Amino acid sequence: MLTQTLPRSAAFAAIEALSRQRILILDGAMGTQIQQLGLSEDDFLGHGSGCACRHATDHPQKGNNDLLVLTQPQAIEEIHFRYAMAGADIVETNTFSATTIAQADYGLESAVFDLNAAGARVARAAMDRAEATDGRRRFVAGAVGPTNRTASLSPDVNDPGFRAVTFDDLRTAYGQQVRGLIAGGADILLIETIFDTLNAKAAIFACFEAFAERGERLPVMISGTITDASGRTLSGQTPTAFWHSVAHARPFTVGLNCALGASAMRPHLAELAGVAPCAICAYPNAGLPNAFGQYDETPDRTAAQVAEFAREGLVNVVGGCCGTTPDHIRAIAEAVKPFPPRALP
Repeated sequence: MLTQTLPRSAAFAAIEALSRQRILILDGAMGTQIQQLGLSEDDFLGHGSGCACRHATDHPQKGNNDLLVLTQPQAIEEIHFRYAMAGADIVETNTFSATTIAQADYGLESAVFDLNAAGARVARAAMDRAEATDGRRRFVAGAVGPTNRTASLSPDVNDPGFRAVTFDDLRTAYGQQVRGLIAGGADILLIETIFDTLNAKAAIFACFEAFAERGERLPVMISGTITDASGRTLSGQTPTAFWHSVAHARPFTVGLNCALGASAMRPHLAELAGVAPCAICAYPNAGLPNAFGQYDETPDRTAAQVAEFAREGLVNVVGGCCGTTPDHIRAIAEAVKPFPPRALP
């Protein structure tokens, strides 16, 4: 990519230097914290908050967590702040589903730029508060989720050649999201929970188009998800194949998140660390969900397993995914503190 020659942002240089000094801490689950707020439909729409949704839609919005950066910004900022004070160096914006493709379910395609710009601004405000409290610099990672469609697989078992979305559809949707995140002040772009690498490649393409327009390159973090004990992504790639498919992006980190608890993630993470010459990031779930879809793994248990990643020299950035809380992140930060970051090849 010609954009690889672009100058790096100041945040890129700062976070890369910090990652050589110690293992960096990523935040935990946003959805877990939002669920605990017990928000109603009126809350999602911002009725009574002074931040009513200004984008017209006749769809129900309860469950559209991304919308809360517009309608309940103080609540989202407080969640970010709690993660920062628990030890997170990097917090993810609340924008996992903030693309036109995913927001079509809620009739809010027109809100995408606002959702992403506001998501970055809310996270930035929380990080500025945290830095003012203890003097530690934090970074905002613009969260770019996989969308609810796949470019590699057909959703129709009777028509294996059918695709519900094209590469260009994804590239355009991701481009809108990325430009909003950058406009809002994101330091990093995190392409995460990748189950289809073709989707991720569209997101990477969109990132570098935005960098070319800006004349500056932000760090990119890329995180896949292994969907079951086969050790492959949903679209069939092993961790090694996944790395070779995204290596052209020269990411700041590559890694794994979601789907698995830490113990089940370990062999796949070790495989990835064995082939990727960049920093490695891991943020597993708090174990596997119980019969009610809840996560029971305690902070100490999760932290002990993540500490094994650090002890074995596998990781540079660690955090938590589904079911993790500020208590989990605090425990993880303490558990990995004695260990140096993985040495890059």
